[in-house]
Amino acid sequence: MSILLGILTFVLILTSIFLILLVLAQKAKSDGGMGAAMGGGMAEATFGADTGNVLSKATINAAIVFFVLSFALYLGRIYEGKRAAASGGALPTIEAPLTPAASKTPSRVLVPAATVPTPAPATKH
Repeated sequence: MSILLGILTFVLILTSIFLILLVLAQKAKSDGGMGAAMGGGMAEATFGADTGNVLSKATINAAIVFFVLSFALYLGRIYEGKRAAASGGALPTIEAPLTPAASKTPSRVLVPAATVPTPAPATKH
């Protein structure tokens, strides 16, 4: 199941890149913008007068594939998580107390006198 989810994730990444390029290749209604800069003229030369229809249909189909793959991956990950929890492969749950534990350190720390530095006496020159 994990290999299939990995392959579907790779296909989803390719589909999303393709969808981005399709959107950027479309010509804007004002005949400017990124569509003209990213190959809008080349697409017009390739597809002729139906450039808008071809790119629009390809964008719609790529968006449908993107959403179907996303939903399939979502369901696959849920199935994988439930299967791992049933077989004991899920992360363990750790119980924590609701209130913080009492501090075990004393309020005053006693330091032996030998380790406390004594200030040097002030001398007058």
